[in-house]
Amino acid sequence: MPSELQSRVGFEIELLTPRGSSRADLAAAIAAGSGGRVERAFHRDSEPSAVPGMGSFRHLTPAFDVVDAEGAPVCSVVDDVTIVAGLDVRAVPAPGWYRMLTDDARLLNLLAGVCDPQAEQGEVLKPVAALFGTEVLAAGPSIFRVVDRDGASVAMAAPLPGERERPAEIITPPLERDHAAALDRLLGPARALGCAVPVEAAVHLHLDAAPFRAPRAFANVVALFGRWRPALWRLLGTNPACRRLAAPPQALLDRVDALRGLGTWAEVPAALADVELTKYSDVNLLHVLRAPRVKDTLEVRILPGADAAEAIVERAALVEGLLRLCVEEPDLPHPPTGRVEEDTATLERWGRGRR
Repeated sequence: MPSELQSRVGFEIELLTPRGSSRADLAAAIAAGSGGRVERAFHRDSEPSAVPGMGSFRHLTPAFDVVDAEGAPVCSVVDDVTIVAGLDVRAVPAPGWYRMLTDDARLLNLLAGVCDPQAEQGEVLKPVAALFGTEVLAAGPSIFRVVDRDGASVAMAAPLPGERERPAEIITPPLERDHAAALDRLLGPARALGCAVPVEAAVHLHLDAAPFRAPRAFANVVALFGRWRPALWRLLGTNPACRRLAAPPQALLDRVDALRGLGTWAEVPAALADVELTKYSDVNLLHVLRAPRVKDTLEVRILPGADAAEAIVERAALVEGLLRLCVEEPDLPHPPTGRVEEDTATLERWGRGRR
């Protein structure tokens, strides 16, 4: 039997549907099993840009929200740009699958707010064009764009390339109890459809951020994911092919002792004002510091990909135990030996509640 989780946890589980199917098919299968329905939506993300002087494009891609018979969220099924192995980049774009691109986060929010996820590609940008007092322009085969009155680019809608309808990341709402059973209701349909665990796959955990908004607890989390990183990767079986992972920046690690000496949480953001953090880390601490209205969580990003609920919950329970230690202990010590196997055994004892 898998370990039980005591915390509210949201899960992100990366899968790849079989060739000839899509994440829309996975969402439909999950909805059928739950007696619910699928609602089309947009998923926000970014990707590197090949355009000189532009670091990245921000985009909206087709996503699918599954709700139960009462309209309560079951999960969302979205793209994940880190999944590329096994996709035929030369494949003809699937009919009806497109993405909207822009180079500004504010414009992306505007697109998500006024565009209809149900609209056809040639129609989807019309509300944006109306806001700018312009028209949707044909910019090439199956490509549409909007510019402002001065001709500056606002957004573009283009076919979704290279089998990008197949990556299927399942995102759950926060689960409060019976985590394994809830996950199996999502992963059972995925296995039946023939979904695979991608080469680059990971499972992400989202835990409530509030317990970590104390100077010592926050410092202990930094120490755990920084000083204990090799042992933590071995304990959880982190996928070395997973992308967008990194240790906490050295500037943050260097301030662990100073953070522990602070009296209140209100002092922490100012003490770290000059430290550059990113969500693309082993542990995403940005939302702990910023307390956003959406996803007010601490995100752990280093669980390996999996399609079995028991394996996911077993590893999540180890993470939960270690994070509980970060909250309850005044100072998480340095690794005692520096030898990965022995340090891994120490972390496993702590994660299972044995000191």
